[in-house]
Amino acid sequence: CGEAQDAVFFRSVVIVLLCCCCFFTDCAYMWRSIKLAIRITKYKKCKPFYSLLDHFLDGAKRHPDKVFVHFEGRQCTYEEVDKQSAKVARALQAEAKLQEGDVVAIFLPNNPSYMWTFLGLAKLGCPAALLNTNIRSKSLLHCFSCCGAKVLITSPELLSAVEEVLPTLKEQDISVFILADSCSVPGIHPLSGKIKKASDEPLSKELRANVTIRSTALYIYTSGTTGLPKAAVVTHERVWAACLFQAAVGVTTDDIFYINLPLYHSAGFLIGMAGSIERGNTMVLKKKFSASQFWDDCRKYNVTVMQYIGETLRYLCNSPKKDTDKQHKVRLAMGNGVRTDIWTEFLNRFGDIQMRELYGATEGNIGFINYTNKIGAVGRINPLHKFFFPHTLIKFDVEKEEPIRNSEGLCVKAARGEIGLLVGKVTKRSPFVGYAANKTQTEKKRLRDVMKKGDLYFNTGDLMLIDSENFVYFMDRVGDTFRWKGENVATSEVGDILTTANSILEANVYGVKVEGHEGRIGMAAVTLKEGEDFDCADAYKQVVNYLPAYARPRFIRIQPCLEVTGTFKMKKVKLVEEGFNPANISDPLYFLDTDKKTYVPLTEKIYNAIMSREIKL
Repeated sequence: CGEAQDAVFFRSVVIVLLCCCCFFTDCAYMWRSIKLAIRITKYKKCKPFYSLLDHFLDGAKRHPDKVFVHFEGRQCTYEEVDKQSAKVARALQAEAKLQEGDVVAIFLPNNPSYMWTFLGLAKLGCPAALLNTNIRSKSLLHCFSCCGAKVLITSPELLSAVEEVLPTLKEQDISVFILADSCSVPGIHPLSGKIKKASDEPLSKELRANVTIRSTALYIYTSGTTGLPKAAVVTHERVWAACLFQAAVGVTTDDIFYINLPLYHSAGFLIGMAGSIERGNTMVLKKKFSASQFWDDCRKYNVTVMQYIGETLRYLCNSPKKDTDKQHKVRLAMGNGVRTDIWTEFLNRFGDIQMRELYGATEGNIGFINYTNKIGAVGRINPLHKFFFPHTLIKFDVEKEEPIRNSEGLCVKAARGEIGLLVGKVTKRSPFVGYAANKTQTEKKRLRDVMKKGDLYFNTGDLMLIDSENFVYFMDRVGDTFRWKGENVATSEVGDILTTANSILEANVYGVKVEGHEGRIGMAAVTLKEGEDFDCADAYKQVVNYLPAYARPRFIRIQPCLEVTGTFKMKKVKLVEEGFNPANISDPLYFLDTDKKTYVPLTEKIYNAIMSREIKL
């Protein structure tokens, strides 16, 4: 009895200590957040408007010789980037006749030229549309046109993708420039020579005199239920809010920040690059993530802060172990989407690194930061966060794919510890701007009459859970989007491409879990045209030609008919649960074999090789 009482006592002490620890951590975080909120308020009231560009220019004056970015063995200082961006601005001003407000599409790989091109456009007061370098053909044209851009800037690496859509761009009188000294393709103008000859003198602020905190700064693309990427409108206010994530988690001007994520994504661009500009620190930019080079880069450049998505940490944990695994200066990692087991394995193997898991969406009005090192949580709620970003979890019918409403037509709040749909209240402090040239999809993300008649919330499309200690956990996505390789995949876009194959009549696309992998990999249940057999080679050709690698369905399931709901929506829940194990499915199954460049029958042998990771996905 005495031992039991002692156990209860010690358990109580531990709980009290944990609560005290979280209390002080909460207080420290809230104090830092208050200071950042005051700073944003100050920027809002500044006349003329004080933008991230102005902050960069001030930094270039304060520390002109400080390294701005390391890239593939070379480095550029703040002063050099300032001057190069001025040259880019002047060259574009002369060649493209750019004026304040003109939208320019950036279709470039990770490279310092991406950074000074953006800064050059900002000096002219021109919003930039950040095009995903994986998209092609129809998707590329859609992304370009929906933001209203009149100029496209690309590089030699992406020339073939631009050539494919060039006839349409010419018809629309679009100016296409390539960052090269020459180009043999008629209609694509080399810009590098013009940049070299341009003056690097500062440009007048009058060129961007009408830019305000509410003006559009960027268009960043996100997948959705339409089947084509949507251009999320990112205002200067949102740029400031996103780039302060680094400050919120304790990154300083002395840190060296490693960016291995694509700059066309909000994580790499806003949290990574823009955040480093706000902090005035030094960046190490990677063209693309490399697990084998990651820690060597960190040691070479004395990296102190790294950025990640769940997949990158998994790749690092799967890389061969070395005696030098803990020999680095990385003190903090920030990102999103890491599994609990990978999180634990990463810390055990690579040392005591402070993990700052984030949750948010490019276009969303609600985000979380796990500032406590609680493994598995994507954030923590405190009173200040709830005040600035009011939100709630509501009950959601997964089968019907809609919120559950009561007799009064209002949504039902999920209980503490219950999974619910996260919705963020739309207010002046937490607005939802929406998507460019897409009122329909903007309206679909708006949820009305949630807690009371007439209110308005942003529908994140994510199922979350908030536990008794106010920690937030991501559970799953809903609707017609799944996430693979750190990218959102729109199921209807994939379905549209599959049905262009000669033998396929209808396609129901969804994501399935694969043990040991983040997110869900693409799979499709299809029906065939009458009298047709599945044409493996033709289906492979269609998905490879028109879809980026992460969106290609790796598994095909042939069905006699596709199940639909009463409102003719395709049913996916049962298909997702059944997965792709041929031992449990009587329908013919196929696997996309990248070595054989075709779809092949999915056998038990192939299935086991996938599950044992002999076949890499």
